[in-house]
Amino acid sequence: MEFTIHNQVLLAVFGIAVIMGAVANKTNFCTMGAISDWINIGDTGRMRAWVFAMALALTGVIALEAGGVVNLAGETFPPYRTANFAWLRYLVGGLMFGIGMTLASGCGNKTLVRVGSGNLKSLTVLLIAMIAAYLMLWTPFYEKLFHPWVSATAIDLAQRGVPTQEVGSIISGMFGMPPSRALNFTVAAITAIGMFGFVFKSVDFRGNADNILGGAVIGLAVIAGWYLTGGSAGQTWKEYADMATDVPSRVQVQSFTFISPMGDSMRYLINPGKMTLINFGVMALVGVIAGSLLYALATRSFRIEWFASFKDFANHTVGGVLMGVGGVLSMGCTVGQAITGISTLAIGSILTFFAIVIGAAGTMKFQYWRMMQEA
Repeated sequence: MEFTIHNQVLLAVFGIAVIMGAVANKTNFCTMGAISDWINIGDTGRMRAWVFAMALALTGVIALEAGGVVNLAGETFPPYRTANFAWLRYLVGGLMFGIGMTLASGCGNKTLVRVGSGNLKSLTVLLIAMIAAYLMLWTPFYEKLFHPWVSATAIDLAQRGVPTQEVGSIISGMFGMPPSRALNFTVAAITAIGMFGFVFKSVDFRGNADNILGGAVIGLAVIAGWYLTGGSAGQTWKEYADMATDVPSRVQVQSFTFISPMGDSMRYLINPGKMTLINFGVMALVGVIAGSLLYALATRSFRIEWFASFKDFANHTVGGVLMGVGGVLSMGCTVGQAITGISTLAIGSILTFFAIVIGAAGTMKFQYWRMMQEA
């Protein structure tokens, strides 16, 4: 069988994801844990690791776009910089996802890492989230329940002379200026510098090798995804897909995200003979699980874990549903929007990030209040 550019891209994605999974397991990189540490004990170490990943990814995108290697103002998956600013879907989807990941004990990436470590609770969450995401992506479920109010509240920025929802473009539009690449790069650079400043002003963060390693690897992986699919290899990949008899799925400029790949993975499992359904996201999902599994086996930390009670099962089940539905609605998760999306400096990604944090933090506060009431 010919080893095509499509096979090469998918193999590269798998390899990057294996590293991500192993490092996330080793460093305990966890976005829900980052919010929990901050809200419950005032420790911002893992939150800074998350922001460090964002800052690195944003810096990488600045360099790639400035060098003309990639162009993220065009078509990407998801369409981060789209001029169709559906603000309400970002907020509602982000809140749903934040609540869901708290009930499910971890975001999409952490769920995959825990599956690789032998956590059957996370495997259950994964299967439920896969079904929910599949319904949102590949059935009329989204069109009937969400599309009417999403489309009714969306703002067409292009009609206001703003070509994308990138922060620099929004600023240009606010002041009646024509779109400017120089302004976009300036705003992105200032934002990245501010993020790095926030991260490294903490002695606790600077002194924690795991936080630095975890944030660095996730951020660099996002850059690698953009380079792989948006650079010269990505162009060759797209040309291959355009000429293919059986067109492979989602041959677009993209980087790492983990909720829509859950829906795509379910779609493949329903049609296992259709190899063209194995795409970037499916390989990323499998790769993270494989990397976590390899690390768990190498360090003898593989442990089978099951639900402590029916209430525990119910919480995780509801969490899985909210993650799958909310993650697709908001067009990304704590990696897909809050790192990959923020690397494009899209307003929707920023809204989703804050909505996820608010949803998760509010749920944690409610859980603590209820626990105190029951005590």
